[in-house]
Amino acid sequence: MFLNFFYNPFAMKSSELKKKYIEFFKKKGHKEIINAPLVPENDPTVLFTTAGMHPLVPFLLGEKHPAGKRLVNVQKCIRTGDIDEVGDEVHLTFFEMLGNWSLGDYFKEGAIKMSYEFLTEVLGLDKNRIGVSCFLGDEDAERDNTSANAWEKLGIPKERIVFLGKEDNWWGPAGNTGPCGPDTEIFYYAGKNIPKKFNPRDKKWVEIWNDVFMEYNKIKGGGVELLEQKNVDTGMGIERTVAVLNGFSDVYEIDVLKSLMEKVSKIARGEDVRSKRIIVDHLRAAAFILNEGIAPSNLERGYVLRRLIRRAIRHGRLLGIQDRFCKEIVKEVFIVYKWNYFFREQFILDEVGKEEEKFASTLEQGLKITEKIFSKKTPIKKEKYLKLMQLPNHVEILKDLWNKKQAGKDYSIKEAKISKKEIDKAIITGKEGFLLYQSYGFPAEMIIELAMEKNLLFHRGGFRMELEKHQELSRTAMAGRFKSGLVDHSEKTTRLHTATHLLLQALRNILGDKNIIQKGSNITADRLRFDFNFPRKLTDDEIKKIEGEVNEQIIKGLEVNWKEVKLIDAKKIGITGVFEHKYGDRVKAYFIGDYSKELCSGPHVTNTNELRKFKIIKEESSSAGVRRIKAVLE
Repeated sequence: MFLNFFYNPFAMKSSELKKKYIEFFKKKGHKEIINAPLVPENDPTVLFTTAGMHPLVPFLLGEKHPAGKRLVNVQKCIRTGDIDEVGDEVHLTFFEMLGNWSLGDYFKEGAIKMSYEFLTEVLGLDKNRIGVSCFLGDEDAERDNTSANAWEKLGIPKERIVFLGKEDNWWGPAGNTGPCGPDTEIFYYAGKNIPKKFNPRDKKWVEIWNDVFMEYNKIKGGGVELLEQKNVDTGMGIERTVAVLNGFSDVYEIDVLKSLMEKVSKIARGEDVRSKRIIVDHLRAAAFILNEGIAPSNLERGYVLRRLIRRAIRHGRLLGIQDRFCKEIVKEVFIVYKWNYFFREQFILDEVGKEEEKFASTLEQGLKITEKIFSKKTPIKKEKYLKLMQLPNHVEILKDLWNKKQAGKDYSIKEAKISKKEIDKAIITGKEGFLLYQSYGFPAEMIIELAMEKNLLFHRGGFRMELEKHQELSRTAMAGRFKSGLVDHSEKTTRLHTATHLLLQALRNILGDKNIIQKGSNITADRLRFDFNFPRKLTDDEIKKIEGEVNEQIIKGLEVNWKEVKLIDAKKIGITGVFEHKYGDRVKAYFIGDYSKELCSGPHVTNTNELRKFKIIKEESSSAGVRRIKAVLE
């Protein structure tokens, strides 16, 4: 577990790393900003905040941030792309990311210099153990020689600098469109004998930092365009860095995870470390997702949450844990993070308890049915299956390949020398998988995992067909997802976003209720959808008056301006904002003439006459006590 072949006097706890990082960048002129919610407020194209840049998208695209051009913070993140890898020494679903940003201020050389200074002078890492990668270049962007030259100036020899393609050295966008660009990644050698040359494929070279240079904006339909404002987005994963600083090869040995591992070990009969890690990771992530007010369900974020909890429960059974245990581990999460986060403890414990009770009651019966189904299959021979698992795209193969007509043609199947006949005999069909899902609550990913343990395959495509046929769950939800934020930041969405400010004020005026607030919004280039609290259906006359008042403000040609104010002063003068918790001491307030004043991060037009004509096309119920308006600009 330990790599204590060298002595590092600067080894520290997670809290100490956070403190040193924030203090260092504050001295470099950065302002600390708050930890944003795990549910993105400006990007409905993704389920969770996956990086510190998520809440900053409007500012990366040119909006002025009230805290200035240099920012720093600690951001909690959720990433589910590597969930199948969780259980090894390094992968995590939930993690904390240290980040510093330049919004049109310093760029590549400045960012690289500060990164190197913090690692070597503040943390005391050995310069001879550092290797870096830079972007190789392609049809979208040129080779990043600027970053490579900056590293050479700092003393990193050429043999420790490698150029890699987009798969390794390009970041973003976080959603379908948005800021993106090349990055330079910093690695630290965690082996005994330091090689002269840096090899990023050698697992002893551990990535500890990533400097992303957002020079481009990915546009709808593909392709990139240059950003007028060049930005820097720097990220350092706390868990991995603390592991390196302490000489650990296993991130689960660091302070915040070790106590959780010990808690699991106390109640487990088995010793399988992989199962223990999965329980720790998944229940820690579940606690933070639940803290956002999300409950387990079969849709989107709720489905991810359900999948995490249920996978943890199954691995608890593999460890011989028969009693209900999830709440005990979650309570330990509260203790570990009590100095950093406020938890909605009762809600979290109630939801975890309900989900565990619901799943535990069917788990054993479901596993028996699974064994019955599996007993009718013929496993692929171990050596062939292992070869399949070693292929770079084995996860995609296991999840999505099993269309029998295509299976024999697939290069990777041929490479693994698995015949079509062997595939047919080893497949868990879509109907069989759907039975386990519908009757026993097994997420598809759990069925895949169970199949992999038996050297079997799962017909994911057939499962999806069954799922869509019966309920159209995930596909329909993804197509019609309605969460707050902008789908993109085009001219059309900017106009519609500005219109929501006018709509909110018109609702308050016409309906005579100053307490009406935004309960959610979703804006595309074609239309806006706006949710607000109101107890009844609007009359045709009310809708006509609301529409008329908005158009009146458009005709007036009201100037749209913003200014930075203290949050406490904003409240005193009646400036409203639904998401006040996301702002720091100083906020950005938008004024549309004397008509509307709200906290917002943009983007907006400069004059209401740019909106032309506002038209409400539908008013309907969204949920209990919440109404929804759909509108367009003609």
